[in-house]
Amino acid sequence: MKDKIQKIIDMYADIEKQFLDPSIFSDMDKMKSLGQKKSKIEDIAIMGKKYFELEKTIEENKELLQDDDDEMKELAKEEIKQATSELLQLEKILKEELTPKDPNDPKNIILEIRAGAGGDEAAIFAGNLMRMYFRYAEKMDFDIEIITKKNSDSGGISELVATISGKNVYKVFKYESGVHRVQRIPKTETQGRIHTSTATVAVVPEADETEEIELKKADVRVDTYRASGAGGQHVNKTESAIRLTHIATGLIVTCQDQDSQHKNKDSAFKVLRSRLAEIEREKQLAENSEMRVAQIGSGDRSEKIRTYNYPQDRITDHRIKKNFPNIPAVMDGEIDGIIEACSLATDELQGNK
Repeated sequence: MKDKIQKIIDMYADIEKQFLDPSIFSDMDKMKSLGQKKSKIEDIAIMGKKYFELEKTIEENKELLQDDDDEMKELAKEEIKQATSELLQLEKILKEELTPKDPNDPKNIILEIRAGAGGDEAAIFAGNLMRMYFRYAEKMDFDIEIITKKNSDSGGISELVATISGKNVYKVFKYESGVHRVQRIPKTETQGRIHTSTATVAVVPEADETEEIELKKADVRVDTYRASGAGGQHVNKTESAIRLTHIATGLIVTCQDQDSQHKNKDSAFKVLRSRLAEIEREKQLAENSEMRVAQIGSGDRSEKIRTYNYPQDRITDHRIKKNFPNIPAVMDGEIDGIIEACSLATDELQGNK
């Protein structure tokens, strides 16, 4: 464990050193990337430094026990006792931090929302979910980058693909994958009837450098086309939008919301790599039963996980069989209670009470 802590401390020191280089202020992408890396390891680095300081304090006071001065010995014993107590507590926290329950917890995510059954109302609901997640992400100081967003004529969205970056993003959002159902009276309903509509949500951990998803030119077909909708002067004038087709799996990724073809291509490949990594993870789980862990549902998009009943102001999470009130607050990003309840239920299933 000590080697891991020291590596993180060294990494943190290196990042701080890079921030002192004046040239970094001219590279906003690098600044953002370094800031995210720093945020992810900052707590462990600070606790790690304290851990080693406590060890040093204990060793120095053990030497003082050889002193002839009885008063000095008593002070040394008290210092050792206090430092040992703090060290044991800190060691427990560091072990938990360095061995997460889910290795994907620290990762950024690809968030995908698509309108399901219900026509215009489904698209409006998908837009509501997008706003809910974005408001929550902003409250958590996460960074949001829209890769693809297709607006609908109804004022909602038919599709959204975005990255959300920050500290332990997947840990927070991983319970949101599945079918979300809404029951309410649409604004267009003249007879006051309650309609049921759905939207699908997929939360995919972003592939990192340790996941070797090799993509050769022959594996992917790259098409360019003119972007549509809002997006600046390049829209409908230059072929800045990108469509990637992974030939072996048939996966298709599009991106048109960045301000250049190069950025669109980079974003599209990021999504494609993450989706392929997720397929590989699911394949490994299916092949290795010993890798399975107790989960709240399968996380599959076809699984109905939650119902938002507006007339009764009640949200029901079907996996944990629990209701939550105050839909307006939840749709405004106040989803902490639901996330915490799902996390607690998972811990109980895994025996980590």
